[in-house]
Amino acid sequence: MNKYENQKYIIGYKKIAGIDEVGRGPLIGSVVAAAVILPKNYKLAGLTDSKKLSEKKREELFIIIKKEAIAIGIGEVSAKKIDEINILNATKEAMKKAVENLEITPDFLLIDGNMKFDFTIPYESIVKGDNKSISIAAASVIAKVTRDRVLIALDQKHPEYNFKKNKGYPTKEHLAAIKKYGILNNHRRTYKPVAEVIKDHRSINGK
Repeated sequence: MNKYENQKYIIGYKKIAGIDEVGRGPLIGSVVAAAVILPKNYKLAGLTDSKKLSEKKREELFIIIKKEAIAIGIGEVSAKKIDEINILNATKEAMKKAVENLEITPDFLLIDGNMKFDFTIPYESIVKGDNKSISIAAASVIAKVTRDRVLIALDQKHPEYNFKKNKGYPTKEHLAAIKKYGILNNHRRTYKPVAEVIKDHRSINGK
């Protein structure tokens, strides 16, 4: 998991930030990205792609990473902005914000995926990087727990959608809930299931 970091250390880079995002697929809420700079040769047992971890394990690792990381930056782009600029551009913007919000400016970026950026900082995009880079894996955990906590809080206000369980993803339960109870302010209106509910509502009301 330190392979990519070590390659950069060897050629002189010292402050390497891993970047990952979560929340491209959900029907509601922000897309959240994290940038994490870890100490050199950092190791943390069990750290991998956040999607492969239990919620309990993610929370445990989240606390450790927050304590031991050199710097952490969070970037969020709202559902409204996602509707305006599309999810791909929103994801890239969230990642840029995460880097900008680091207290320490990195000299190299390891980014999950295959997207291209206009960063002035040199970077490398790594497909499935959260399985290959410890820095990106750490960022995936920070981003996932950060976003999940927002959805858990939203669940307390709107328990009928069961966001605590589905985290806003288009599960059968969530789809049934938006058809029964309607959409909330921070549902993504350009996403097909949400757009269909809006269209049906207008048809029913003759609009």
